[in-house]
Amino acid sequence: MIQNLLQTPIEYLKGVGPNRADLFKKELNISTYRDLINFFPNRYIDKTGFYKVAQLQQNSSEVQIVGKIVHLKMVEQKKGKRLVADFVDDTGRMELVWFRGHKWIRENIKLNTPYVIFGKTNFYSGMFSMPHPELELVSDYKRNLRVAMQPVYPSTELLQKKGITNRVIMKLMQEVLQQTGMKFSESLNPELLEELKLLGKAASLFNIHFPKNQELLAKAQFRLKFEELFYVQLQLLRRNLMHKQKIKGFNFDKVGHIFNDFYSNHLPFELTNAQKRVVKEIRGDMGSGAQMNRLLQGDVGSGKTIVALMSMLLALDNNFQACLMAPTEILSIQHYHGLVELCVELKLNIRLLTGSTKTRERREIHEQLESGEIHILIGTHALLEDKVKFKNLGLAVIDEQHRFGVAQRAKLWKKNHIPPHVLVMTATPIPRTLAMSLYGDLDISVIDELPPGRKPIKTVHRYDSNRLKVLAFIRDEIQKGRQVYIVYPLIQESEKMDYKDLMDGYESIAREFPENQISIVHGQMKPADKDFEMDRFVKGETDIMVATTVIEVGVNVPNASVMIIESAERFGLSQLHQLRGRVGRGAEQSFCILMTGHKLSNDSKTRLETMTSTNDGFEIAEVDLKLRGPGDLMGTQQSGVLNLKIADIVKDNAILQSARFYANRLLKDDPNLENEKNSTVKNAYSRLVKNKTIWNYIS
Repeated sequence: MIQNLLQTPIEYLKGVGPNRADLFKKELNISTYRDLINFFPNRYIDKTGFYKVAQLQQNSSEVQIVGKIVHLKMVEQKKGKRLVADFVDDTGRMELVWFRGHKWIRENIKLNTPYVIFGKTNFYSGMFSMPHPELELVSDYKRNLRVAMQPVYPSTELLQKKGITNRVIMKLMQEVLQQTGMKFSESLNPELLEELKLLGKAASLFNIHFPKNQELLAKAQFRLKFEELFYVQLQLLRRNLMHKQKIKGFNFDKVGHIFNDFYSNHLPFELTNAQKRVVKEIRGDMGSGAQMNRLLQGDVGSGKTIVALMSMLLALDNNFQACLMAPTEILSIQHYHGLVELCVELKLNIRLLTGSTKTRERREIHEQLESGEIHILIGTHALLEDKVKFKNLGLAVIDEQHRFGVAQRAKLWKKNHIPPHVLVMTATPIPRTLAMSLYGDLDISVIDELPPGRKPIKTVHRYDSNRLKVLAFIRDEIQKGRQVYIVYPLIQESEKMDYKDLMDGYESIAREFPENQISIVHGQMKPADKDFEMDRFVKGETDIMVATTVIEVGVNVPNASVMIIESAERFGLSQLHQLRGRVGRGAEQSFCILMTGHKLSNDSKTRLETMTSTNDGFEIAEVDLKLRGPGDLMGTQQSGVLNLKIADIVKDNAILQSARFYANRLLKDDPNLENEKNSTVKNAYSRLVKNKTIWNYIS
């Protein structure tokens, strides 16, 4: 049985043994035959063509030539000697050169005998030469298992040191393919193979390691990438389906008086088409009888809060309570004031619960929650405390989801015998490709247009040498009654250095603007002092806020119209975009000025050009993903997304979309994989789940 053979420990493969097996496990995480077969090359050396000496070009590509060595000589040089051979074919002559290993080569070279040589050529004084070529007698070349395109496998320093070279890994790969007889079980349905014209499993595995030509290599890569992404998507989509089947949700079938009154009489502005579409998606979820689990993505200022409020009003219309949880006190206070203002005519009981809520008020909130008098509760992690009990919580909204762990989300679920509907909001745009892989088990809604009347923020890049003009511009804006942020980078390793940067900056700003009030905020301040300074800026008592990046996501000061980011080259793209989103919240034109020195890396230039050319968070996130890769983008806790063996979710975006489409189609037709025609997929899926080789990185 092939499956049992694939489970064989690697040490039993000819040429491995216990010591090498340990190295393979530690260095490459290879323990079994299956692991070795799924260890794919990261590039190939093309040996499909032969050149003549007269056809050689002055470039650095590797070439293969057939000819004879007619003469050998030793040449003295400054340090030591080199061995030089005259190599000829029927079109010309070149030299082969060795700087070491002379003795072995002189003893083993056969003069005037046909050889195949392979290597990189150099051109010097009108003559081509090849240092340390690979040599093989033409008679041996014809006899061996032919590798036309030679695979090059990922390696480590230790493996090289212990003599496990690329050639050794190739030999082991040939051995394992011969032992298994290439009898690999097919893992995709015949009709899918037919429809997409995919190469079979065995042919794909052979051609990924030892491709006969470029075309077969491309087909093998496509097939294996598609399969890998197909099973990742199948797992995510099944999880979502099972969630909906298993976890029953409250059925909010009524759109009642509260929602209609707000929509018709108190909505401060016309909803955008994107907002209307998202409200409709949420209504569909909450009326389906299954628990809603939806991610709401929208750029800074796109109007997610109003959508969240309307979802909460639907819960109230169906006689349920709602809550909104934000990651910081400042943000929850802001949500509280915003919602109270919007609902002033609706006569709702909205309360705020944070770490600094006084004991007496806290007790009152606990009682009113349990009796059902409180309609909407807003707060921080304080909402998760065991003492906080709702009469009937129907909807939980979580803002800036990436700040909360899964365990914290689960705590909210337990506030009811039936879990409430969950709406997760984020202003950190996640590229579509990444969202499909990270949050594939959540339904995703996107608000992709800004409310009318919002002027796009003008973003410019200025060098330190333009500082005087920038200061004059700040002065003009303050005279118009506007407020200004000046942000310094925060690099964890050297808080002392950041602090110095910030204090130097603060002192020079104070010298430049002696008549203006200035707030200062940084990570070493006590939370109460930080809140006091923020509050002064929010109330308009100070004109300039000098800060490190601790200024919170979501702080809303409509009167602030200028964001200056110092040493902008030290920030990531998403951070620059989030900081820019602190301005542009009022009716006035806002500006973001990126200050840098003249020395910039290519990545820094790309980031600055992206920021000055677009305000679209999703476009920015796509560039960020290309620059940094998915692991960095989501932080280490999400880096499981990188455990793909061959696919790349950035470069293989089109294959990912296709894999998701076919996985979705299959599950619509056969959600439990019970049809006989899907037995191949079912068996492969069960095996992957059992071996834990589908990447369990769902947030």
